[in-house]
Amino acid sequence: MAEENENVEEVEEEIDESTEHGERELDFILDIPLELSVELGKTKMLVNDLLQLGQGSIIELNKLAGEPLEVYINRKLIARGEVVVVNEKFGVRLTDVITPIDRVKSLAAEE
Repeated sequence: MAEENENVEEVEEEIDESTEHGERELDFILDIPLELSVELGKTKMLVNDLLQLGQGSIIELNKLAGEPLEVYINRKLIARGEVVVVNEKFGVRLTDVITPIDRVKSLAAEE
């Protein structure tokens, strides 16, 4: 019985050490900068039309009002969401997060 207790204590110590080590490894990547962008929609324009734009111009996008926005990290789709206003500032509420499996599938489809 004493032997089993010693084994359990050793395993618990190893788990504690590996957890601390894992947390340190994760801390290493927490400061990596990422580019996050939110896409309202897309359109194509001629250079001439672009030069005609001025204050108050309206650009028609390919999405309808109310459709979800797309959230990208480093140009990879990671979620969809909706516009919210918090303290007079715009934000995005995530409504659908792309699963890691679907993200991997989309990478394979790009090749």
